[in-house]
Amino acid sequence: MKFEDLLSEINGFGRFQKMVLCINFFGRFSLGCHFLLGNFIAVIPSHHCSISSLDADEIFENLTQEERLTVSIPVQDDGTPASCHMFSYPQFHLLSNSSSPSEVALVQCQNGWEYDNSMFISTLATQWDLVCDKRALSRLTTTIFFIGVMFGAAAFGSLSAMFGRKPMLLVSYMLGMGFGLCSTFSSSFVMFAVLRFFTGFTITGSVIISTILNVEWVSIEHRKLVGVIDSLSWTFAFMSFPLIAYFIREWRWLTVAISLPTVTAIITWWWVPESARWLIANGRVDKAHYYLHKCAVMNRKQEVTVSIKPENLAKIIVTDRGNRKYSYLDLVRTPKMRRLTLLTGITWFAVATVAYGISFNISSFGLNMYLTQFVYGAIEIPAKMSNYYLLDKFGRRVTQAGSLLFVGISLMINIFIPKDRSVVRTVIAVLGKGCSATSFGTVILYSSELYPTVVRQNGMGYTSFVARLGVSVAPLILLSDDVWSYFSQVILSSLGLSAAFVAYLLPETRGKCLPETIEDVEGIRNDDLLLQDKNMDEKEGKTRGRCLPETIGNVEGIRKDIDDLLLQ
Repeated sequence: MKFEDLLSEINGFGRFQKMVLCINFFGRFSLGCHFLLGNFIAVIPSHHCSISSLDADEIFENLTQEERLTVSIPVQDDGTPASCHMFSYPQFHLLSNSSSPSEVALVQCQNGWEYDNSMFISTLATQWDLVCDKRALSRLTTTIFFIGVMFGAAAFGSLSAMFGRKPMLLVSYMLGMGFGLCSTFSSSFVMFAVLRFFTGFTITGSVIISTILNVEWVSIEHRKLVGVIDSLSWTFAFMSFPLIAYFIREWRWLTVAISLPTVTAIITWWWVPESARWLIANGRVDKAHYYLHKCAVMNRKQEVTVSIKPENLAKIIVTDRGNRKYSYLDLVRTPKMRRLTLLTGITWFAVATVAYGISFNISSFGLNMYLTQFVYGAIEIPAKMSNYYLLDKFGRRVTQAGSLLFVGISLMINIFIPKDRSVVRTVIAVLGKGCSATSFGTVILYSSELYPTVVRQNGMGYTSFVARLGVSVAPLILLSDDVWSYFSQVILSSLGLSAAFVAYLLPETRGKCLPETIEDVEGIRNDDLLLQDKNMDEKEGKTRGRCLPETIGNVEGIRKDIDDLLLQ
């Protein structure tokens, strides 16, 4: 008998599951905000060389501020003061002649910079003068953060598979919030960069573990709904963060504001259950019985489990238990697991690279950056809501491959549209971003259904690692525009189209039980012959969304396996 049979008996989407989904939905709010934090705290505002030392010598005693800039700072082609150079000595003749002679000597800023604080009170650039030669360091913090996320995904995937989902979820919450708050006390850029790395490393565990918990506690027919709601938690954070940033324009306090909500997640963690699947797979049937009974009581199905003996739960899943520990090596030990690992890795890399490549490349819709970021988040709502229909109508494989295909096509179309047709290009880009959101929402649910329980956390850690690698690569791809203005679009388009083909090679999981062991995956062809898809289910006995019958009693309606567990 499969775990889904017992889960259906106690209601696979009752109040218990809704509680877990709600807790995890808001628990990952800080993570989504931290992903976007660099867009606001790493901004480099308009600046020019400081001329305060000249003013101290009373050289500009009778000059207005505008005149002081005119005689001290050269003008750029767009009419604004130069950012990184100043005249070696004041050019008073420019007060009567606006043209600047080419032979006038220029020097780098001697006494720091003055910044335009009209939009931001302070940023990383204004805090540590990360401008001119150090300009790249400001954006480097985003790359450092995502490198931390990348390695953290692998670490927490392995740790939660070894020690359980719930303990490592708490570790992720506490350390993520701790490092986030500590980063606001940084006294140097190096200190801040190091703390941002560890913030990313620790906080990423929350999304990986919560996604697995959501999937492992719900019945088959509700997995797609959970997948959509799960992905909308990112959208909620992406839409809320620009509102927070609009009112808090000092980088330290903004970091505090998005880190503190984790306190709520830590408090509600006490109500988060451990995965009963993981407990059974690891031989801890007493604890699994406790959580299953708790689920049944909350779902008002306590009569189902009131007489279930913990030792009988071991019969639910036939797997290697006891002291067997699984690692990332188990993802590649066997042929079909190797194939699955390769295909999901390529798909995740492409999904993340293309999605963030589009986001980084679309500078604005002609709106200010706060409203632009809000629109980016709002666009994801219809895209992800469509997943609920698409996953049911076409299945996971077609939805994943199709969304990547349309992303690649939209990027390809923009290659042939002249850049002066900005409105048309923006519309096409927005459609591409919507498809990428659909692709992202699908791949999270799809991957969690493909990997067996015993290595599911390792598998999700691995795919998240590959995805963050893609995020780190995306800005580098955009730099290729310096070679040819459409080079990055060609690369991203090719990546999306290629990944669409790869995703189509993955097995379909719609209406099927989650694999519990590596042996289940290695015997996937047999499962394909035995597990019926939705259409066949409706024709052959209305077994849609159910697992294989284990006994003749199941077919006859006696439910023999459940009866065995309920024996007094």
